[in-house]
Amino acid sequence: CIRDSLNDERLLTVPKLTVAALRFTEQARARILASGGTCLTFDQLAQKAPNGENTVLLRGPRRRVALKYFGPAPGSRHSTTRPRTLGPKKSRTRNINRK
Repeated sequence: CIRDSLNDERLLTVPKLTVAALRFTEQARARILASGGTCLTFDQLAQKAPNGENTVLLRGPRRRVALKYFGPAPGSRHSTTRPRTLGPKKSRTRNINRK
């Protein structure tokens, strides 16, 4: 994962892993090393596997606000999609200057 590696207390036993990350917290590094794994930087990973063979890239959750508007129609059953609305003072119709 291309971000910090943090200690996750929900994971009770850490398997033997080789992990590459930007930074490691002290607790995360200690748990990985205690299980027999290794902690690498991306430079070390590039030297160890220059073609990326036998590597798995993990990606965290996508947190873009725009993604909240995609999915099943708002109001439909089990939908968590937000409706596309404008503010209370804005109108979807074109503003016509009235005298």
